[in-house]
Amino acid sequence: MEKNTLTTNQGVPVSDNQNSLTAGERGGVLLQDVHLIEKLAHFDRERIPERVVHANGAGAHGYFQVYRSMAPYTKAKFLQDPDVRTPVFVRFSTVVGSKGSADSVRDPRGFAVKFYTEDGNYDLVGNHLPVFFIRDAIKFPDMVHSFKPAPDTNYPTSSAANSRFWDFISLSPESTHMITWLFSDRGTIKSYRKMEGFGVNTYIWVNEEGKGIYIKYHWKPSAGIETIDRFESTRLAGEDPDCATRDLYEWIASGKDVEYELCVQMMEFEDEEKLEFDPLDATKTWPEDKYPLMPVGRMILNKNPENYFAEIEQAAFCPASIVPGIEPSADRLLQGRMFSYADTQRHRLGPNYLQIPVNRPKVPVTNHQQDGNMQMSPQFTGTVNFEPNSLEGGFPRETGGPTFPGRSLHGVMTRKKITRMNDFQQAGERYRSLSESEQDHLVGNIADALMHADEEIQKRMIINLSEADHELGERVAEGMNN
Repeated sequence: MEKNTLTTNQGVPVSDNQNSLTAGERGGVLLQDVHLIEKLAHFDRERIPERVVHANGAGAHGYFQVYRSMAPYTKAKFLQDPDVRTPVFVRFSTVVGSKGSADSVRDPRGFAVKFYTEDGNYDLVGNHLPVFFIRDAIKFPDMVHSFKPAPDTNYPTSSAANSRFWDFISLSPESTHMITWLFSDRGTIKSYRKMEGFGVNTYIWVNEEGKGIYIKYHWKPSAGIETIDRFESTRLAGEDPDCATRDLYEWIASGKDVEYELCVQMMEFEDEEKLEFDPLDATKTWPEDKYPLMPVGRMILNKNPENYFAEIEQAAFCPASIVPGIEPSADRLLQGRMFSYADTQRHRLGPNYLQIPVNRPKVPVTNHQQDGNMQMSPQFTGTVNFEPNSLEGGFPRETGGPTFPGRSLHGVMTRKKITRMNDFQQAGERYRSLSESEQDHLVGNIADALMHADEEIQKRMIINLSEADHELGERVAEGMNN
């Protein structure tokens, strides 16, 4: 069959794609019109469940190249040879908005990188801001519910919606630091090429000797950082809502590369008890004067997706996708994400979502997981679908997988907050580090949003902001009254 011939999904040629099969020219449509039934049935099922968060996204293909071997710190193979280009796929996204929402709105941006390494896939899933709203994943569903449209009205932006957002934030003091980032101009962008990326959570690198070290990831854009103010954000949301998606696609389509440098901060395990905050707390940053950024390599994005749904919409990332040499820390938010991300993809795409080309590793996959919806690449033939076995010579056999650094884990089973919460110090430091105009924008942005919340919620939020910096709280209160 020629490629240009229109066919059914069974490959049968279609002679007429304009008219249904009927009983005479004006008679009823016949159920035996298999082409009509196939088209309508498939059309009815074209939409898969939307991501609860990160629904609106863009992405590109490229490669990553390490500058020099990271062997003293990690045995991860893709971080060893400067001559090796590891293929990557990157998905950028807004967090709260649904599909079709504007790119420029105030929101954290997802920055998810899938490395197709020789040891399997490694997903580095982060945001464009270095901290997060919460430190424990058990609060994540409530957080997202408060950010999404109200269940009674479904209003996405209203005084009720603002009360819902600020109600949660004001009752979660740990969110104060994130607010100083999100409501600065860092929270509004128009180009994915010109924003930073952060792993947010703390990870562990492990070398061949089994020695581990804490890691924080940073992506630095070679094009620099560009932000917009809330007025430009509102204008673009109406005039060019797909500004960041279009900018990324057209830049690459014109033959230009998008480049980021990967840097890491490192912290010895012994240091974690020496700080006035918990370094595994995702609401905190590590001071760069104590833990400087070390350049690791560069990432080049140079190829646009050929099909948005197949690659962007079906791309699935999970922090639990790790390779030997990289391990999770006890970061409570990270621990919950390691389950939740893969679980939501099994719901959206099915249990075999890793067989979709954009998600499939570029190395052989051999195990005895079988069947399930959309099974396309069975991992075994013959009579054996279990391990251990002797019928197939014991294959596939275990080999060197992830090696956890030798750290003792002990304690009484409990539910309690961490000891060193220190919810306000870094928020205050962040405010004082801004230039005068940046402080003005932060104050104006918070006041503009908070003024629509209920009065009691406003009071709580002002108290939290004042705990971070008295001037910040005072200025926001004044801003709401002007």
